[in-house]
Amino acid sequence: MESGSKSCNCELCQLKSLFFGHMSVNDLNGICQIKEEKRYFKGDTIIMQDEKITGFLYMKQGLVKVSRKSDDDKDQIISFSKPFDFVSLLSIFSSDRYNYSVTAVEDSTVCILDLSTVKFYAQNNAMLAFDLLTKVSEANDKIILENLEIKRKHLKGRVAHVILYFADYIYGRNEFELPVSRREIAEYIGMTTENVIRTLSEFRTDKIIKIYGKEILITDKKRLQDISEFG
Repeated sequence: MESGSKSCNCELCQLKSLFFGHMSVNDLNGICQIKEEKRYFKGDTIIMQDEKITGFLYMKQGLVKVSRKSDDDKDQIISFSKPFDFVSLLSIFSSDRYNYSVTAVEDSTVCILDLSTVKFYAQNNAMLAFDLLTKVSEANDKIILENLEIKRKHLKGRVAHVILYFADYIYGRNEFELPVSRREIAEYIGMTTENVIRTLSEFRTDKIIKIYGKEILITDKKRLQDISEFG
């Protein structure tokens, strides 16, 4: 992990448009000046499960996975988060420790604010508190709806769903480097790694996708969408 920096231009700061739009200029300056940016490399742990919560985090660049280790020491991937998702929101108002881990899937930049400062402003600004609650609700809704969508599908539908998720939601294109391993896909969709590998191979044989190492090219998106929807 690279060292953090505290440089801030409040007129350009994403925090202003994201959820601090109801703050005064002076309060925004106070928030902005304590913001710290940290750079994490692929594979770095950003948040560790059971770690004490001291910061309010949102991701400025990159891609991360949110996961939880079960009692039998197995990882379960809960969701993936892209820039401007609030990777620390799920626990900060309900616990003093994180109930999950956040790991960089790609090189990522995270902005960190002191949590006690954010809570102080929220206690004294009803609209800020409302905006924060809205973001918490949105984050929870995204995870719940995504997991329900995956669970209603069979194996091929789940794998197709993940490919389309990265193509449409994360990268916005049909050719991309798959940022996660086959094992991580299996953890995310609740299947075995062997089943994921076999399904990807079948998609390639059926000329639905092309695979070049970690590069994936969707060659028949309509069929892939049909498999995702009905599979």
